Amino acid sequence: MTTLSTPARAVTERYEMVVGLEVHVQLRTRTKAFCCCDTAFGAPPNTNTCPICLALPGTLPLLNAEAVRLAVRAALALGCTVHETSIFARKNYFYPDLPKGYQISQYDRPLATGGRIAIGKNADGTPITIGITRLHMEEDAGKSIHDRYGGATAIDLNRAGVPLIEIVSEPDMRSAREAVAYLKVLKQILEYIDVSDVNMEEGSLRVDANISARLRGETRLGTKTEVKNMNSFSGVERALEAEFVRQCTLLERGEKIHQQTMLWDGARGEVRPARSKEESHDYRYFPEPDLPPLRLDRAWIEQIRAELPELPQARQARFAESYALPAGDIEVLTANAKLADYFESVARQHGDAKSAANWVMGEVLAALNATGQSVEHFAVRPADLAKLLDLVRDGVVSHSAAKQIFAHMAETGDPPQQIAEREGLIQVRDADELARWVDEVLAENPTEAARFKNGEKKLLGVLVGLVMKKSKGRADPRRVNQLLSERGG
Repeated sequence: MTTLSTPARAVTERYEMVVGLEVHVQLRTRTKAFCCCDTAFGAPPNTNTCPICLALPGTLPLLNAEAVRLAVRAALALGCTVHETSIFARKNYFYPDLPKGYQISQYDRPLATGGRIAIGKNADGTPITIGITRLHMEEDAGKSIHDRYGGATAIDLNRAGVPLIEIVSEPDMRSAREAVAYLKVLKQILEYIDVSDVNMEEGSLRVDANISARLRGETRLGTKTEVKNMNSFSGVERALEAEFVRQCTLLERGEKIHQQTMLWDGARGEVRPARSKEESHDYRYFPEPDLPPLRLDRAWIEQIRAELPELPQARQARFAESYALPAGDIEVLTANAKLADYFESVARQHGDAKSAANWVMGEVLAALNATGQSVEHFAVRPADLAKLLDLVRDGVVSHSAAKQIFAHMAETGDPPQQIAEREGLIQVRDADELARWVDEVLAENPTEAARFKNGEKKLLGVLVGLVMKKSKGRADPRRVNQLLSERGG
């Protein structure tokens, strides 16, 4: 979280930040919006191109039906009204990586309008909700690469024509922290419905922020600037704070804010002007003559609504009711749909939700983070983890042995019972063998043994640990505890 310095806080305390976000999301399609070129990330420059996305004369666009389906799915998940008729338009501007000299987008007749998502609660418990003005479809531009050749800019058109949705929020956010919270919830919803990989590093999710400052209590919006070049949530937060301080400083001096596009420089922690901010008339929008209006059947829209999965907030509420888990656990376990599915499968098969949650949040996430794997490709299947927890609950293996077994499971994918038998980790309950280990530990640690027999009960845990170490985790800790207590006098 960004913390303003004392001088910056003094400058900004009289003002309120007003933020609206424009989020561009690449849709998860195999081919581009208006041609059959591949959309895979990381291909050699300019190899995923064709006459259509290169805008050669005589070519015509053909709309990707899967892109429409994913866009409608996203709009419904965000609570938007999907319109049965929307119109594609030409957005005219020149940029080196825009082959046509215009972008096929939507303007006054977008695909969807009027959504709303909740991002948390105020101090008084009331929900914080952010309105969504519109969600429309468009194509992506290419990419300008400034660091490949010294003093020159290279152009990669692989991305040109990749299908996007642009999600435009209302100016409802009042802090950089709220803006980041909105982005996190939005990203989570889009992941749950599987319309995009929303990878910010690869440009699948890109954020432009419209920000203005006004005196606290004022209702009229101030002059806004647009901040670009933010490629992480922390970058968004830092950029908004920096631009807010810049605007407040100008207003305190009695100077005007100019409507312009600003670029965020993360290395320097500052924003700098890029160009004057365009208005809609600067783009000379007009209906795309090569594409008819997009007409959707209402029954088809409702079918897509019916196919939506359980969304994050609904799942969180159900986990709280069904599994009685703490809010912090639920937040971790529902961070993405695949992890929530994994946990729920383990919990149902094992029967103890809290134990399942502890293992998923502990050993499972640690193993995934260490290897960079996704949970759906994890070697430890939910059914096998449930069986391992059954072994612990039934006293077949100790908790420490279970961790050793889990490590083998993560490496080999073998079932837990097989590993426990192979590695000699089945818990020993034989009274004679347990007594032998206890006697050996007491003999090897005479000072601690004497103090324990003289009443220092706090040494019980130390001695139990030594017995568990001697038995390589195989001793039944409850029986060891009992035997040592009997010898404690």
